[in-house]
Amino acid sequence: MHTWTRMCFTAVLGAAFMASAAQPTFAGQVETKGKAKMGDEKSLYERLGGKKAITAVVDEFVANAAADARINKFFALTASDPNRMATFKGNLVDQICQAGGGPCTYAGKSMKQAHAGMGISTADFNVLVEDLVKALDKLKVGEKEKNELLSVLGPMKGDVVEKP
Repeated sequence: MHTWTRMCFTAVLGAAFMASAAQPTFAGQVETKGKAKMGDEKSLYERLGGKKAITAVVDEFVANAAADARINKFFALTASDPNRMATFKGNLVDQICQAGGGPCTYAGKSMKQAHAGMGISTADFNVLVEDLVKALDKLKVGEKEKNELLSVLGPMKGDVVEKP
């Protein structure tokens, strides 16, 4: 896996824990009736396949992380409570939807608040990114969309990682 892809995708780990109440912006982004677009191109949300497809990615991603002995300890409390898990997944779907220019609004905690005291290391974050990329690859998300999503979520890493 490319270092850049791994780094950016690692931000998705943070996304899994929810944050970023404001929609991120990036070079060339145009706001059009609630949907962020690159020029005349469809929004990332639309290119990912909308909320249904994002939900499938989140379901696969969470399953990957829960099965990954390297990081599943961070999800133990959430996994043990069906209501907490449903909230977690819903927040993650909303965060990705919003970041991609979709109609959702993320209303969870900031990344810093959600991850405070967890002791997440850079290595832990990288593992989570691997699990997200695995989900995106399994569901055949295009390279362009995968890289764009990772680049939008990547900047969250600083609020998630507490240890080098």
